[in-house]
Parts: sequence; C-alpha cells; structure tokens
Amino acid sequence: MLKLSRSAVELSLNCKRCFILQYKHRVSLRNLPFTLNSAVDNLCKNEFDFYRKNKKPHPLFLENGGVTDYLIDAVPFQHEDLDKWRNFRQGISFTDEYHGFTFYGAIDDVWIKKNGDLIVSDVKSTSKKEFNWAKTWDEYDYPKAYKRQLEMYQWLFKKNGFSVSNKAYLVYYNGLKDEPMFDKTLKFESFLVEFDCNDNWVEEAIIHAKKLMDTGSMPKGSYKCDTCQYLKKRWNISNNQKSDLFYKN
Repeated sequence: MLKLSRSAVELSLNCKRCFILQYKHRVSLRNLPFTLNSAVDNLCKNEFDFYRKNKKPHPLFLENGGVTDYLIDAVPFQHEDLDKWRNFRQGISFTDEYHGFTFYGAIDDVWIKKNGDLIVSDVKSTSKKEFNWAKTWDEYDYPKAYKRQLEMYQWLFKKNGFSVSNKAYLVYYNGLKDEPMFDKTLKFESFLVEFDCNDNWVEEAIIHAKKLMDTGSMPKGSYKCDTCQYLKKRWNISNNQKSDLFYKN
C-alpha cells in the first residue's frame, strides 16, 4: 500500500521529475526549517484551542469585534482525533484499497457550523509592508497551491464521513516590521482569506501520483520548476568548465 502525503501530491502536480526523485529515490535538496513560521502556527493553534475548550467563536469570526454579527458562524471543532490530525506524521487519512494508496494530510484547524458542516482552515504567516491578497493571487503561483491544500483536506474529511462546507479559510498573520521599537515583541495584523473550494480534482490527482510512482521511467523536468532549471543550468555551465565538479576535503 503506497502512502502519499498532501505535499507529495502537490509536488507531483508541479514537477513530476522532482516528485519521483524525492518520493521514490529519496533524492531532494535539504530545506531549512521555517522555525518562526512554526512558532506562529503553534501559538495560533493554542489560541484556537482556548476557544475550543470554552466552546466559543474565535474573535476573528466576529464582524469588527462585535458580539452578534458573525463573519463565520462557527466554533472550533472538538474531536478526539484532533491531535492526530495535526500531527505531520499521521494527519487525517484515507485508504483506497482498490487503487492501492493511503493519502493523508496534517491540518492546522477545523471549525464547525451550527448545521454540522466542517470548515477547514490553515495558518500562514508573512511579513510585508502591505498585505494585499488580491495582488498576491494575481502575481504568484503559491496562493493557488494554498487553495489546493485546503481542497485536499476537504476531500479527506469527506472521505472520513464528515459533512464539509465548500468554504475554507487561511488565517493569515502579517508581521509588522516598521514598528519604532522591537522590545523583543513581534506584532502582527491578522486576515481571514476566504475560498470557494471544489475538491472534484483531488482523487484523480492522487491516482495520477500513484501511477507515476509505479512507472519505471524518469519524467522530464518542468520548465516552471526552480530546482530543475537550476540543475540544468549548473550542468550546462559545469560541462563547459575544465574543473572538478566536487571539492576535495
């Protein structure tokens, strides 16, 4: 049974070659951990857990800090498997015996509406002089990946028998870097980014990733993949130089 993570399927959509190298041959570039982002994630989860325990909506759900006017008429969802769903080694999972895969993803948080529908959310953080989501969506590809991430989580919750809203949210924190004093305190402004989601593509994408893993061929690199383009250019330059490719200790 092949186990595929949410990030693995996302990579298969972006670059088939890097997907095969990383998840079949265990060859990948080592990335530095984003420890500050992880700290924001953990603090945000702690905050949502406070309101979960008290069965109250997070203040972000309220219109302009009001009491009765809701942007999101929901409360953080209480479930015995929440810690498991948040664990990046476990997550929420679904096994397809027919196609031979287990697909899983680790969530940040999930909320429940009065009608029982679940709302999937994910925490993101950045530091920009001006947070402009519409401009970011138009200029970059990574916001689309965030939407796909939420849709994959929605698919997983549906496969586990939950009723899921087509609305999903990013809880986005923008670090303020122009404050007059640091004083060991990093201040943020918060934003809710709403998506109208559609997870109809997810199962086909997982099956496609499974078929890529089963094949014996090596896919071509993607012209949109920074890693592939870097390696291609490095190889071309190295072949034109009369020097060793590797340093000697």
